Amino acid sequence: MNEAVLYVIYRGTPADRFDRAYYVERHLPLVRNAFGAYGLVSLAAFYPAKDTSETVAICECRFTDSASIEVAFSSREVAAVMADVPRFTDLEPLRLRVLPL
Repeated sequence: MNEAVLYVIYRGTPADRFDRAYYVERHLPLVRNAFGAYGLVSLAAFYPAKDTSETVAICECRFTDSASIEVAFSSREVAAVMADVPRFTDLEPLRLRVLPL
């Protein structure tokens, strides 16, 4: 099986609330703890180089395979992960699964 990648993208403007410190220090560890048992291999956060982008933040989530993404986002732990989002932003996360070329 091949590793699968899911991007969680937050789109908005530089004026939108997005607490980077909370995101990195609290939310990402919550995601790691919640989904690690379901095949989450690694997490990485990225921010645009310029404040003119419509993208505020991107999280790259690497899972062992595509099925593990489904299991993780169908688990009971997903409720706690989603309930944490309003603590660092008002933006709606957009999930985008990518396939290797």
